[in-house]
Amino acid sequence: MHPDWATRDTSTLQGMGGGGAALQPDLVGKIAGALKKGQPSTGYGMTETCGIITANAARFFIAKPESCGPVVPTLEAKLVDEDGNDLPAGPTTIGVLCVRGSIVIKGYLNRPEATHDSIRDGWLNTGDIARIDEDGFLFLTDRLTRFSKIGGEMVPHGAVEEALQQACGTSEPCVAVVSEEDESKGEHLVVCFTPRAGSAETLHQALKRSGLPNLWIPNRAHFLAIPGIPVLGTGKTDLRAIRTFVQQAKCA
Repeated sequence: MHPDWATRDTSTLQGMGGGGAALQPDLVGKIAGALKKGQPSTGYGMTETCGIITANAARFFIAKPESCGPVVPTLEAKLVDEDGNDLPAGPTTIGVLCVRGSIVIKGYLNRPEATHDSIRDGWLNTGDIARIDEDGFLFLTDRLTRFSKIGGEMVPHGAVEEALQQACGTSEPCVAVVSEEDESKGEHLVVCFTPRAGSAETLHQALKRSGLPNLWIPNRAHFLAIPGIPVLGTGKTDLRAIRTFVQQAKCA
C-alpha cells in the first residue's frame, strides 16, 4: 500500500476492489483504515471467464471476509472430484470447481488438447479446490496441482500450510509445503520453514495437535529449515524456488 494513502483525501472514493491474490488480513485492515470506507471488496476470476467468477462486495450485500464471494449471476458453478464426477451439493462438500456461462471461453485457439482437458459440455475446470456454503459463497481451499496422493488419499498442501501458519502466530508467510516422490506411499509432504516459524520439532508437534488426519502430518524428518520464503512478482510463494531448496538439501 502506498505510504501516502493515509494522508490523502479519499472522501470521494466509493469503494475499492482487489484481485490476483488473496489479501492478507493485516493489509485489509490497513486499507480499511486508510480509506475509511469499510472493508475493501475482493474477487476471484480467471482469464478464461473474462476475469471474474466471484465478487465479495460488502457495499451490495453482507460480505464474508474469509470467502471470495458468491458466483456472479452470469455463471453457474459445481464441484467435481479429481476424475470429473459431479459431487453432491452441500456446505461441507469440497471438490474441483467448474463453471459455465456466457462469459466462459469456448476453447483455446489452435489448442484442441488443452480445450478437451479443460472444458467438458461447456463446463470449465478451473483447477481450484473449493467449497460453496449454504449462502452460495465460494471458499477456495487450494489448487488441484497442490494436492498429493498419499496412500491413495488426496492431501491438500494448503490445509497443512494453514495449520502451520496459525501455529506460528503471525500473518507473515513463514512456511511452505511441497511434495516429493515416496517409494511406499507414492508421495510425501515436505515442510519448509523460516526462522520466524520456530523449530521443526515445535511445528511437528503443532500439527499433531491441530486435528488434521494423521496421514496429512509429514514425518519429522521431512521438515526443512530455509532462510526465507521466496515470492514471485505477484506476491505469491515461488514454489519452484521452494522445490529447488528441497532438491539442494537432498544433494547436500
